[in-house]
Amino acid sequence: MTTLKGEDEVAGLCRDLIRIDSTNAGDNSGPGERAAAEYVAEKLAEVGLEPRILESDSRRANVVVRVEGEDSSREALLLHGHLDVVPFDADDWTLHPLSGEVADGCVWGRGAVDMKNMDAMILAVVRQRLSEGRRPPRDVVLAFTADEEAGGTYGAQWLAAEHKDLFEGCTEAIGEVGGFSVSIDDARRLYLIEAAEKGIAWMRLTATGRAGHGSMLNAENAVTELAEAVGRVGRYQWPVRLTRTVENFLTETSRALGIDFDPNDPEATVAKLGPLARMIGATLRNTANPTMLQAGYKANVIPQTATAHVDGRFLPGYEEEFFQTLDELLGPNVTREFVYHDIALETGFDGSLVRAMADALVAEDPGALAVPYTLSGGTDLKAFSTLGMRGFGFAPLRLPADLDFSGMFHGVDERVPVDSLQFGVRVLDRFLDAC
Repeated sequence: MTTLKGEDEVAGLCRDLIRIDSTNAGDNSGPGERAAAEYVAEKLAEVGLEPRILESDSRRANVVVRVEGEDSSREALLLHGHLDVVPFDADDWTLHPLSGEVADGCVWGRGAVDMKNMDAMILAVVRQRLSEGRRPPRDVVLAFTADEEAGGTYGAQWLAAEHKDLFEGCTEAIGEVGGFSVSIDDARRLYLIEAAEKGIAWMRLTATGRAGHGSMLNAENAVTELAEAVGRVGRYQWPVRLTRTVENFLTETSRALGIDFDPNDPEATVAKLGPLARMIGATLRNTANPTMLQAGYKANVIPQTATAHVDGRFLPGYEEEFFQTLDELLGPNVTREFVYHDIALETGFDGSLVRAMADALVAEDPGALAVPYTLSGGTDLKAFSTLGMRGFGFAPLRLPADLDFSGMFHGVDERVPVDSLQFGVRVLDRFLDAC
């Protein structure tokens, strides 16, 4: 077998994956992940693995394979990434989002940040190691999933429910939205490793009133009732709730910045984080943002019902408080039901896996400082955690100081530097040797 060089391959793998349209609008109407899954399976088969393509529905495909380690009696590690991406409007982009074009030292396109970059790094490092005859110290399960961008119904959730045997022995997991650098100065960089993520509550609100003619008095107007409730929810200032991961992040970041951290005023520290403040600021409190409204069918008809949608996110340990407060804001005449509901997660930033991540980063970047943070969104880790896995977000990238990486998640002009991808391959290779 020809020896493969992961650093040389990774940009091409990322480009190829971006060029495969796997957009997911959440209604099961898109192209699905089948073509991307076949590409991934082919690349894994080329180095002697026997990956399985598992379809939960037509075109909704997942890939799972186990890489046998030197000691299969040890607990196994899961490396997971999703194959779907969010939709886009190509007119808003500098380069077409399905081009995968390499320009200005970056691979451009939908998924370059979320998360075909990590898929490519996993493929590159596994292909290199197996072509060189290097097995990991323990079994490593690879999972490339469908549907993460819509909650994982056809992907990680389905795999955890229907194919849990494929993850036998996996106690730890590594996935997306972590491991990327934030520059402190020319010599030092924080690497944010996801150790917690907020829970999800996408909800439909409904107000019911008395239908009638728009010209007449009506004290039971569903639109009015709903609009007032939505206004209360949207304007509510949720109190700061400092979780252990957020406090840990702010303490370490303040020390690196040379500023004092006041636990009674964490927002003062967040304000000094530049573009990252958007992501970190959302982890100081629960949030509930109205996103959709629907009512009526004619200008002179008062409808009997009106509906709205709210995107709610709650911190680990604060789910009960979140829903209690939300119901008080809605009042007695507005009901809520879940469109999608999932758990919050948090784990301690300690142990051998954390040391392996931190050591691998420092070996490739002596100015690296690994710090835990809380993700304001959610990942497939929620589903895999139900199988007893402790997980982190660790897709290592050393990024230019002026690149607003966090702002490109689901944004326009997604791009990832080629040398950042190559850095990630080297770090993941060291990590796998140590874990």
